[in-house]
Amino acid sequence: MTNKTEIVYVVDDDEAVRDSLTWLLESNGYTVKCQSSAEGFLQSLQNDDKKTVSCLILDVRMPGMSGLELQERLISESIPMPIAFITGHGDVSMAVTTMKKGAVDFIEKPFKESELKILVEKMLARARLDYAKADTQKNTQNLLSKLTGREKQVLERIVAGRLNKQIADDLNISIKTVEAHRANIMEKLNVNTVADLLRLVLSGSNS
Repeated sequence: MTNKTEIVYVVDDDEAVRDSLTWLLESNGYTVKCQSSAEGFLQSLQNDDKKTVSCLILDVRMPGMSGLELQERLISESIPMPIAFITGHGDVSMAVTTMKKGAVDFIEKPFKESELKILVEKMLARARLDYAKADTQKNTQNLLSKLTGREKQVLERIVAGRLNKQIADDLNISIKTVEAHRANIMEKLNVNTVADLLRLVLSGSNS
């Protein structure tokens, strides 16, 4: 079953291709939004809910901003949107370039409905994971922002595996002060064990 709140974006300057993709995707239950240019897509994206799980089917060669340039833009703005490129110009080196930068697939026109459906499902599955990860990272960063500068220094050393005495020596403070900071850190981050603390910090990293 498809999720109506999820969006499949189609960006292609060829109206016939947009119409064909829209018909194929909507007949399979997907919500589709089309744009004839990369610039138009970026503009429309400003008005859409950034938390909506979505994927992008993107033409490589378009007037103005190309599909490859749009991919670069989305990467630079950390928008977790899986991309599949479509093109009428078979170009292996271009395919390799887009895939290296994270594109899910690279398909040539004309495309088969069954292959398109499988590809969209694959992209939306990745999008759900990527958006969930991005949401987790944001929530974790919000929690970490509550820590004082000193607490962040203590936290860095806890994560590095330093003992209380070592942290006290590193920061030239007493062990009791380290213990107090640890207690504050655990309370602010809403965790009970060091293992939970490590998991939380790792979930907030971009790696």
